[in-house]
Amino acid sequence: MSTRRTRGKVAVVGVGSVGAATAFSLMSSGVASELVLVDIDEEKAEGERMDLSHGAYFTPPVDITTGDYDDCRDADVVVVTAGTNQRPGESRLDLLERNAGIFEEMIPQITAELADDSILLIVTNPVDVLSYVSWTVSDLPTERVIGSGTVLDTSRFRHVMSRVCDVDPKNVHGYVVGEHGDSEVMLWDSTNVAGVPFETYAEAHCGGLSEVDKAEMEREVREAAYEIIERKGATNYAIALATTEIVEAILRDENSILTVSTHLDGEYGVDDVYASVPCVVNRDGVRNVVEHDLSADERAAFVESAGVLAENLDELGHRQ
Repeated sequence: MSTRRTRGKVAVVGVGSVGAATAFSLMSSGVASELVLVDIDEEKAEGERMDLSHGAYFTPPVDITTGDYDDCRDADVVVVTAGTNQRPGESRLDLLERNAGIFEEMIPQITAELADDSILLIVTNPVDVLSYVSWTVSDLPTERVIGSGTVLDTSRFRHVMSRVCDVDPKNVHGYVVGEHGDSEVMLWDSTNVAGVPFETYAEAHCGGLSEVDKAEMEREVREAAYEIIERKGATNYAIALATTEIVEAILRDENSILTVSTHLDGEYGVDDVYASVPCVVNRDGVRNVVEHDLSADERAAFVESAGVLAENLDELGHRQ
């Protein structure tokens, strides 16, 4: 395991509900030694800085400031949560045109003089498409432009499975891949509880698992964000924790396997899109993609999901 630096500077661009929750999570975790909050609403950013700073007694030491795009340039990780919010009843892809325009203007200003080892982490939805847009309008290599992808969806999937079988989510293993959105794919064939195939474990200890049960679990995972937005207007806490997990993997050079959104160049039979797959994440960004041996149905569903993203990129005119 690498012994490179374990704490560093993180810039959070956009301190709305997701950005503020992310800053709070990063502060509480002790992952970063410095946080800089950037927002076009400078008063909002200063208010968040003040509120966070007043909790310094309760957290590991962290220097919190506000700034502008220039202050991102020596950050180890730049977390981008800026953009317009998803509206009730609106899909993530409905956000595309509105947020793509914002990113085309914003990202080049952030990355113009970005340090050679800085990582750009996109969280704003639709995250896969905006990660691709961010890569094309920056001069960064693909491994240094990452989307938060289905890290949260994977957590939701494991939560649902753990609830069904009444075990700790940490002992449930399974991945969600593809689009962070309606076409995402749950990899049932490789899910397991402590190494035991999930369906085998469910049969022995949880009364079994029917296809109807699986379909309902998938629905719950896919529609979780819509239900939360309908009730409270936005999702922010769980995505903040997922983002912190990714930042920690980068700063601590962990070589953690996370389902981040990355540029695919033939992996899983997909070319030239950003989509979520298990990746080894470390201080250099995405070290490599981990290719699962997918079933024919899973592979077809993944290719279809990637096709949804490719169609949206084509409509924007951003494919390389």
